[in-house]
Amino acid sequence: MLPVTRIAELLQPFLGDETVPPALFDQLHAYLDLLLRWNARMNLTAVRSPEQIVTRHFGESLFASRVLQRAGLLAITPSLSDIGSGAGFPGVPIKLLTPAIPLTLIESQNKKATFLREVLRTLKLTAAEVFCGRAEAWDKAAAIVTLRAVEKFETVLPVAVGLVAPGGTLCLLIGEAQLPKVRSALRCGWYMTDGQVIPDSQGRIVYLASRTR
Repeated sequence: MLPVTRIAELLQPFLGDETVPPALFDQLHAYLDLLLRWNARMNLTAVRSPEQIVTRHFGESLFASRVLQRAGLLAITPSLSDIGSGAGFPGVPIKLLTPAIPLTLIESQNKKATFLREVLRTLKLTAAEVFCGRAEAWDKAAAIVTLRAVEKFETVLPVAVGLVAPGGTLCLLIGEAQLPKVRSALRCGWYMTDGQVIPDSQGRIVYLASRTR
């Protein structure tokens, strides 16, 4: 198991000069321990190395939070919905970095939803819930909708678009090769920004698009 100091060291490239809550790295340590134990029994992530989990999952998610923060999108504690949350990325790390935001983790697989509830309980996260079901069945909208590493991306993307509240933002953690599909799906009524390259990744970006109407 990685010590807290090593987790902090691995995450520095993703956080930069970001001010972090004092308990962040202790919470991530507990999260990693829980994930490794559950992953031994069920397939939450194909990444098995603790250091790679920290950089590829925690780091990428925290970098997305940093991008949202710099865009001024987390200053007013908006609601955030994470579609196809899986093991909780990017929703849980974003919540840890900005604890006040209301968070909904949407996950259709019951076993993964059970794990997510245990994450929320273990980390004592408030204003956070798990919706076990397909995203299409979630009858709400969120100010920020995140989407990362889901199967059948082209099918899920329009669903994610439909869950963004008026004036809200779609936050995608994707490969640069997926950008043409995203821009095709967001032709009208959206303001699109340049993608921010994720540190230490191979062509992966955080891409924000804001609904203008």
